[in-house]
Amino acid sequence: MNATRRRAIFEALRSANPEPRSELEYASPFELLVAVVLSAQATDRSVNLASRELFRVAATPAALLDLGEQGLIPYIKTIGLFRTKARNLIGLSRALMEQHGGQVPRTREALQELPGVGRKTANVVLNVAFGEPTIAVDTHIFRVANRTGLAPGKNVEEVEQRLLKTVPEEFLQHAHHWLILHGRYVCVARKPKCWQCAIAKWCEFKSKTPAPAK
Repeated sequence: MNATRRRAIFEALRSANPEPRSELEYASPFELLVAVVLSAQATDRSVNLASRELFRVAATPAALLDLGEQGLIPYIKTIGLFRTKARNLIGLSRALMEQHGGQVPRTREALQELPGVGRKTANVVLNVAFGEPTIAVDTHIFRVANRTGLAPGKNVEEVEQRLLKTVPEEFLQHAHHWLILHGRYVCVARKPKCWQCAIAKWCEFKSKTPAPAK
C-alpha cells in the first residue's frame, strides 16, 4: 500500500470520528490499568459492568491491596480467567506501592515488569492515559492491518512496528482507537461490512462483502 492511499484511509477514519475514545470506563491511570488487565479475552462491556462496582470500593493500589485477592474475586468473577486476573491485580498493586509510590509508571519497560502486564496492555496505558503515540495491536488491529493491506505482518509485534513506521505522524495518537473500533464494528472477522465501510475504496481486500439483499 502506498503512502497516498494510507493517508486517505486515516483521513477518512478521522473525518468519521475526530476524537476516538476507549470504550473502557476509568477515572485515573490506575483504573485504566486495572480495566485493561481485566479486558484480556473479555468484552469491554463485561469489564465495565464489573469495574463500576469494584472502583466504588477500590480505586487505588492501596485500596485494592486492602481488599485482597479473595475480596477482589466476587467483583470480577463474571469475567474470564478471573482467578489469574485477581492474582495479577493484587501483585501489580503491591508492585506499584512498593516500587512506584502508588503511581502508574510512564514507561513501557516499567509497566511490563508489573504482574499481568504485557506489551499490548502497556501500549494501551501509554496511549490512553499518558497520550503517547503507541499502537496496541489486538486481534482487531491485527485483522484490519492485514486484511486492508495497511500494515501486513505475521505477528502482532510485526504489525505494530510496521504501523509505527508507516502511519503519518499526525494520525499516530489516535490510530490505535480508529483501527480497533473499525475492526470491532465494521471490518469484523467473519463477514466484514464492506458496503458501509468508510475506507473501502482504498482497502486492498479483494473479496469485499456485498450489501445484503433487501
